[in-house]
Amino acid sequence: MADDATLVPDPAEIARLRAEAARAAAEAAKAKAAAAQAALDAALAAAGSGAPAPQAPPPTPAPAPPPSPAAAATATPPITPAGPPTTPTRPPAPAPGPSPAPAASSALKGYAQEVAAGYTFDGLTIPLGALLDDGAPVAGAQVTLPLRMLNRHGLVAGATGTGKTRTLQLLAEELSAAGVPVFLTDIKGDLSGMLEQGRSSEKLLARTRALGQDWSPAAFPVELLSLGGMGTGTPIRTTVTDFGPLLMAKVLGLNDTQESSLQLIFHWADAQGLALLDLKDLRATVAYLTGEGKDELKAIGGISTATAGVILREISALQAQGADVFFGEPAFETTDLLRTAPDGRGVVSALQLPDLQDRPALFSTFVMWLLADLFGSLPEVGDPERPRLVFFFDEAHLLFTGASKEFLTQVVQTVRLIRSKGVGIFFVTQTPKDVPADVLGQLGARVQHALRAFTPEDADALRETVRTFPTSPYDLGGVLTSLGTGEAVVTVLAETGAPTPVAPTRIRAPRSSMGTAAVATIERVVTASPLAARYAVAVDNESAYELLAARVTQQRAAAEAATASAEAAASARERAQQAEKAADKAAKDRERELAKQQAEREREEAKARTASERAARRRSSAFDSLLRSAGTQLGREITRSIFGTRRR
Repeated sequence: MADDATLVPDPAEIARLRAEAARAAAEAAKAKAAAAQAALDAALAAAGSGAPAPQAPPPTPAPAPPPSPAAAATATPPITPAGPPTTPTRPPAPAPGPSPAPAASSALKGYAQEVAAGYTFDGLTIPLGALLDDGAPVAGAQVTLPLRMLNRHGLVAGATGTGKTRTLQLLAEELSAAGVPVFLTDIKGDLSGMLEQGRSSEKLLARTRALGQDWSPAAFPVELLSLGGMGTGTPIRTTVTDFGPLLMAKVLGLNDTQESSLQLIFHWADAQGLALLDLKDLRATVAYLTGEGKDELKAIGGISTATAGVILREISALQAQGADVFFGEPAFETTDLLRTAPDGRGVVSALQLPDLQDRPALFSTFVMWLLADLFGSLPEVGDPERPRLVFFFDEAHLLFTGASKEFLTQVVQTVRLIRSKGVGIFFVTQTPKDVPADVLGQLGARVQHALRAFTPEDADALRETVRTFPTSPYDLGGVLTSLGTGEAVVTVLAETGAPTPVAPTRIRAPRSSMGTAAVATIERVVTASPLAARYAVAVDNESAYELLAARVTQQRAAAEAATASAEAAASARERAQQAEKAADKAAKDRERELAKQQAEREREEAKARTASERAARRRSSAFDSLLRSAGTQLGREITRSIFGTRRR
């Protein structure tokens, strides 16, 4: 039962689908009327009629039912989950767009008929313009883009002033009308004119009638964005952690060695759970890892002082340019770009870049982050009937200037794989040479405005550009240098995947204002933006800067305590050594004193013995003398008494 309940759409979804079906039917009716009129004009011209038949007014489209209050309140529908949608929630099959009807194409001759047949598709299309034949548009040979193939990406190129911006505006309008959200970079600020209706004039209507375009003024739902509040619009910010080391290395202009060191710093911060929210967090981390924390990187490789110095200097230079406002919180959720208006039209998110010339690498790389973040957050959807988002990257050459090999590899991978996420990318630049060959090889649609060949280098670039087009009966070198403003050579991928015929095309006119919107209009839209409440005010949460400062304080306190303890231990050891020395000295002194006393006693004893011996010798000498005297006397006496005479 739970599965059955999920198959029933809510009233808001029913209202949106009903409005979409009515709009598709109206577009189909307009297309058929325009094709029939073109066929009639061609038939009259072939019959030699001097006056063209009056143009039949297009049938009045059935008014779309107003959206329900629930649908009007739901400005941001939920993101489509991965996997195929259930049958009841799928939108009805779109009616064919303004591709020429068989009757119209059969009235054409030669290459015009081939072009008309080559740009006739089964699914919904985006009208781009009409084939040029000898400088005049052929209304019966309409050039269109199949909507389901726009996730194969594209290129809009041409010299300055050839109409690239107006082509971008036209594509954004048609995609929005088809219910596809659009993101674009507004370099000069004049794409804000999509907020207001275009102005009609005889010259404009004459051009649009010749193209078979049923032109009417219209405004479109536009969300104005700015990088960190620099410019007019809701601020877009991201954290340094989310930005990542590859994009940051490109912004800082680091070489390969310095880039690998920066990756090591990010890796360490991730492993430590340290949030790098803004540039001061990154500075604090680099300073820590080359100071108190340098021992923490020895196991995985250290950072030289010279490399750390380069990184810190480049961060300081980036901060001096005011880049602090781009990094921080609240971080922008890129899924907010996938929004539709209450009437079912896709919201056009226009990123204002008023100071691009001052920080081109930062701006372009920041926009690349938006695309990379979308790639990481969106689920796989395969090849949907219409893209989930089409991304227009104006001044695309800024992205690739000075890019490292690893960065280019990441860009190529993103362009190649994001197709399956339902996202289309259009690079807008002056020459195809501005885009690397590996990226160009992934692009399916090509709108090439006029090129200039004033120098030998320009001539070489022109020849290389011509060689990249499919075979055609035109001298494309001559065509590309003779195109007027608002004209381009077009080739796209058909629904079968094969390239369509090369078609010199006069591009349709946008329906919104081709200039900057009024200040009051811009202020009203920015104030009423549903994103302003979430992103307008910056916040500064606890991050690596504060955590590392606390860690350094703790480490310094611990180091001071350890130093004091070591000093106390050293002092105690010194005192013990001194006491030991004093004891040794006292013992030695005592030994010397005892030795001295012993020597003194021995001397005294020796003296006593000597004196005793002397006394004994004296006594012995007196006794001996006495004995000798007595003996002498006795001998004389005995001698006399025996012989009676004196012995001589």
